[in-house]
Amino acid sequence: MKTLSLRATKSAETRGRKMPSEKCAIRTEFQKDRDRITHCKAFRRLMHKTQVFISPERDHYRTRLTHTLEVAQISRTVARALNLNEDLTEAIALGHDLGHTPFGHTGEDALNGLLPGGFRHNEQSVRVVETLEDLNLTFEVIDGILNHRTACKPATLEGRIVQLCDKIAYMNHDVDDAIRAKILEEHDLPKDISEALGTTPAKRINFLVCNLVENSLAGNDICLSPEITAALKEFRTFMFERVYANQLHTKERSKIKSMLRLMF
Repeated sequence: MKTLSLRATKSAETRGRKMPSEKCAIRTEFQKDRDRITHCKAFRRLMHKTQVFISPERDHYRTRLTHTLEVAQISRTVARALNLNEDLTEAIALGHDLGHTPFGHTGEDALNGLLPGGFRHNEQSVRVVETLEDLNLTFEVIDGILNHRTACKPATLEGRIVQLCDKIAYMNHDVDDAIRAKILEEHDLPKDISEALGTTPAKRINFLVCNLVENSLAGNDICLSPEITAALKEFRTFMFERVYANQLHTKERSKIKSMLRLMF
């Protein structure tokens, strides 16, 4: 704890759990949360939830599990570079999508239309850890899971790291999967995005992580530079138009919605 930044969230200062929990001799409270998440059934089920495509034929496409691991890896790199709490960051990253549907945005849209109050995967992720799995996690981890979506504001800098690294991860690996599926070609990415962020997923991730660390060192927030924030927003718009909204033929998207409606 002595080596952490003054801005870091200290496990000894956690706002606690809903139910008292026995202290561990060798693990911090956030390490305990990380372990509870990785050992729960919902975490294992992520391996069968596809990220974008309904039924990919090869093992090289991302699933919710591999996406989660990529988010955790990128987030930990940022947290370590900023001297923030890496254990808290990892726990939030590993739990952030536990309540996500299969089939990405298509699956979430289908359930959103079926449930009276709508469906939001971040809220379902909290329901998974609090009710279905009863993991009794700390306030800080639950807050990070609940608030990882763009419109939300996490209470900790560690939660903010996961919020941004989630986007860095999924936009870049979804480009890779879309090229593999022949929905996109390498040259389809707009030139200004490639020039601003990089020409390959690896180069873009490295550049975005370095920019995030550089711009977050001085202030009391986790942020990219204004020009790179704008470029990332343009990148996200491109992905929604070319991949997420048109990721499958209309027949396939209809099949997903019909399947989920029938199960529901």
